Amino acid sequence: MSAELPLPLTEETEIQPRRRPLVEGLGPRIGLAIVAVLVLVAILAPWLSPHDPRAVALDRELLPPSAAHPLGTAENGVDVLSHVLWGARISLSVGVLATLISAVVGTLLGAWAGMVGGLVDEALMRVVDVLLAFPGILLAIFITAVLGPSLANVILALCATGWTGYARLARAMVLSLREREFVLAARAMGATEARILFRHLLPNLLGPVVVQATFGIPGAMLAEASLSFLGLGVPPGTPSWGALVDQGTQYLLVAPHVAMAPGLAIALSVLGFNLLGDGLRDRLDPRAASPRAR
Repeated sequence: MSAELPLPLTEETEIQPRRRPLVEGLGPRIGLAIVAVLVLVAILAPWLSPHDPRAVALDRELLPPSAAHPLGTAENGVDVLSHVLWGARISLSVGVLATLISAVVGTLLGAWAGMVGGLVDEALMRVVDVLLAFPGILLAIFITAVLGPSLANVILALCATGWTGYARLARAMVLSLREREFVLAARAMGATEARILFRHLLPNLLGPVVVQATFGIPGAMLAEASLSFLGLGVPPGTPSWGALVDQGTQYLLVAPHVAMAPGLAIALSVLGFNLLGDGLRDRLDPRAASPRAR
């Protein structure tokens, strides 16, 4: 009996290419690891904290790092490590919520303006131009100074101008997509403008919006830290990295650990999100060419 010859490769038997991971390269993977650790710390803060972040112990004020207090103590004997761990929850919550609200509102408004066009598009873009003319942090300071320090007011202040970048991005992409073949085919088949927007256009905006949101989260975290540093962020007594840095500036010569610990936490968090954003941009944003393709 003659040996059977192997079947030729056809469309059905063709070997499928290996799927690429979500992030590639050393930098994005380091960023993903930093972000994952930050999320875990924020979730597990009640169990990881060795002390109550609000506990006052006047006899332990400004102690250097030790076995009982790995990062030392701050003013009134507050444990710095516990304050930093709980501050991660506040910082990450503000960054994610402010970015999520800004992304949803800005994307919907920008996509709607690009789809409708005309006077609606012109009016919305002029509003965006006016808001972008103001420095975002100054407008946030004004809003929180008027409304008072609270977590909700901080998020509101950051969303007041944060949605504008997503609106411009969504509008620009909708303007380039609304005359593409798949949109014209859907319109010819009788699809409504709303169905075209939600079924065909918004899914194509997801990648660039996610990439921009990844860079927006550290910006919101920095803004929250800046507002708390100025006393306009979360209410007094709430664990916050910016508030602890503000407190530590008074004791830089005698207890530098008070400001260094939250400062390093802010720097590492921003670095992690930026590195992750670079990897997601190469993977998800079709407008950005991958370094391997250049």
